[in-house]
Amino acid sequence: MTTAFLADPVAKQHDPGAGHPEQPARWDAAIRGLGGRSLTEIAPRAATRKELELCHTPQYIEIAHRDVAAGAHNLSTGDTDINRQSFDVALHAGGTCLNAVDLVMQRKAQNAFCIVRPPGHHARPAQGMGFCLFNNIAIAARYAQRQYGAERVAIADWDVHHGNGTQDIFYADASVFFFSTHQDPWYPGTGAANETGEGAGKGLTLNCPFPAGAGRQEILGAFRNQFAPRMESFRPDLVLISAGFDSRTGDPLGRFVLTDTDFADLTLLMMEIAHKYSGGRLISVLEGGYDLNGLSHAVSAHARTLALDRRVHSGEAEVV
Repeated sequence: MTTAFLADPVAKQHDPGAGHPEQPARWDAAIRGLGGRSLTEIAPRAATRKELELCHTPQYIEIAHRDVAAGAHNLSTGDTDINRQSFDVALHAGGTCLNAVDLVMQRKAQNAFCIVRPPGHHARPAQGMGFCLFNNIAIAARYAQRQYGAERVAIADWDVHHGNGTQDIFYADASVFFFSTHQDPWYPGTGAANETGEGAGKGLTLNCPFPAGAGRQEILGAFRNQFAPRMESFRPDLVLISAGFDSRTGDPLGRFVLTDTDFADLTLLMMEIAHKYSGGRLISVLEGGYDLNGLSHAVSAHARTLALDRRVHSGEAEVV
């Protein structure tokens, strides 16, 4: 089994407008980061409305469709700029992640990385916001549960911004563990350490907010010392990463200082967790990352590490 790299060029048709940080060139920058690695040959597809409804209300889906069809410049539910192609592109972003779930759960790939836009982790059940229309990684998690019977899914989010939408979707859910490292105070203003879940999901949300300037010691430390030990009892069937590279040093929308080596080591740690509990099944989904050169370099480190999967499984690779 190999690493699947999935990307649909339709992503470039979502154009929030001149000067917007979530620009079509982000897709090209991420593709460059693959360093010539071939994309996996699989027919692109769009998520269906039924699949969107695994995480979003029918009313919100219709609002997003209506806003785009009307030629609005932004979603009426929040700060997400759009054009007439945005709804279709967002469906294909979700569909790309569902293709990744199929490949990994059917053992046609060991792990996968999805280069998608718009990002998704701010999208709440009834609200698009923060550049996001639909929550790609949450839809993938629910699809894995419904289609393949995954009982427990772990989602780790290293984007510099808190994944409030993902948290909201699973906050009272005992079957999904959500972990986030993020800058605080920062957009969207959520993700305090005392936000730990409710009801059946109490204790299954873990937030580690850090101030501007945080880097390897804080973030890799949280993954090692807080998230990894929690997986010993949770024991996920599938591991997902919200891979936001705006936590890299020099990003215009963040003030963290992670390096490409740090992203490689974070990836390696996540792969070790996946091998220990979920047979190596791991899917990574692109979220933020707005310095184009930095995004290419971070994706390169991430993709290169994912492709080392056999070494991780044999114990030949270690986090330093």
